[in-house]
Amino acid sequence: MDIHNLVHMANQIGEFFSAYPDRNEALEGIANHIRKFWEPRMRLKLFQSMDQGLTGELSELVTQALQQHRARLEPTPAH
Repeated sequence: MDIHNLVHMANQIGEFFSAYPDRNEALEGIANHIRKFWEPRMRLKLFQSMDQGLTGELSELVTQALQQHRARLEPTPAH
C-alpha cells in the first residue's frame, strides 16, 4: 500500500468536501467517508505515515479532519 496513493485519494475526498460552506460539516464528511469506505489497514497506514511526517502532500482540510476525528477512525488491534 503506497502512502502517496493514500494521500492522493484522501486529498480527492477533501477536495469534494471543501465545497461545503460549513467547515465542520466538511470535516465530518471527510472522516465519515474514510471510516465507511477505507479498509482498517489503509487508515492505519495513513495514521502511521502522519506520525512519521510522511504525508506532507496531505491537504490542510484532510489533515484537520483526520486529527479531529482520529479516535473513531484509527483501527483498534484485533484481540
